[in-house]
Amino acid sequence: MTSQRRALVVRGGWAGHEPVKATDLFVPYLRAHGFAVELADSPAPYADAELMAVTDLVVQCMTMATISDAEVAGLTAAVAAGAGLAGWHGGIADSYRASADYLQLVGGQFAAHAARCGPAERTGEQSDNYVPHRITLTPAAAAHPVTAGLADFDLDTEQYWVLTDDYVDVLATTTTATRPWAPWVRPVTCPAVWTRQWGRGRVFVATPGHTVQVLEDPNVRTIVERGLLWASR
Repeated sequence: MTSQRRALVVRGGWAGHEPVKATDLFVPYLRAHGFAVELADSPAPYADAELMAVTDLVVQCMTMATISDAEVAGLTAAVAAGAGLAGWHGGIADSYRASADYLQLVGGQFAAHAARCGPAERTGEQSDNYVPHRITLTPAAAAHPVTAGLADFDLDTEQYWVLTDDYVDVLATTTTATRPWAPWVRPVTCPAVWTRQWGRGRVFVATPGHTVQVLEDPNVRTIVERGLLWASR
């Protein structure tokens, strides 16, 4: 019988992403799959070398916020040594904007989400940035454990424009359309689901997940749940 795996769930930052409610969707899933789950409201545990050495999976939902040099060093060292890092939306792809080392680890950074309507029609609500868009699976997705058996699907929520490098293994993309009021003049295709090997560890990122409702979409929830298991040591 194998020993119980350990997951560290780090949640906090911008409250609009409902980090507690969002991560609470997946804590029972992790426990059902044999994880002992520890919860934290800051990245401080990343600097605890003893804790990180026995952590098999880090689930992060920490939008923006800050991270110390010791904390990011502890996280990157743990992943390189075999721990997994997984998350969704701004909780992983818009965290710790001032840390280049963190951005290199994750492999992608939120840049924008295009608005649904022109400036004169916006209300200032989050829904200004909810747009219908498609998540398109790549050919590699058919054989990957995170996405096998899934098909392209549509969402009406924030559509992330992310800046990435070619070390990401892309499982799904999404294309931001042009807008009459926008400065870009052609559609922009960005990764929406990707993985990344970092030393002996794995990184999993899904950009959908702005609200709990989006995370409850069957396609999104399946991808996230599979991604958590795939990333774990």
